[in-house]
Amino acid sequence: MKNSFWLLVLAGAWAAGCGDGPGNSSPATNAPAASTPASAAGDYLGAMARSQQLAVKTIDTAAINSAIQLFQVDKGRLPKDLNELVQEKFLPKIPATPPGTRLDYDAATGRVRVVNQ
Repeated sequence: MKNSFWLLVLAGAWAAGCGDGPGNSSPATNAPAASTPASAAGDYLGAMARSQQLAVKTIDTAAINSAIQLFQVDKGRLPKDLNELVQEKFLPKIPATPPGTRLDYDAATGRVRVVNQ
């Protein structure tokens, strides 16, 4: 029991000594420059929204690319446009993109990207 108490005290002292002090002047790489405790919730929510948009872009383009590949195997060619994937039942509908973005499809290469409008 005494050993675990002293181990806990030692770990606490070590953790307190490893914090950002005058000798450690490197700024945090993932924190905004003007972040304060009052703005932490807003910063967090903004980061969550940006990561959700990135995840939506990745998921939507992965599903569309898969449908394009299936279309190409089945028909022997790339679709003329994304609406052809819906007409031929390779996609139930064209996925919505985050606000301010749109899907860009290159029929020559079969490449789909989410781009800003």
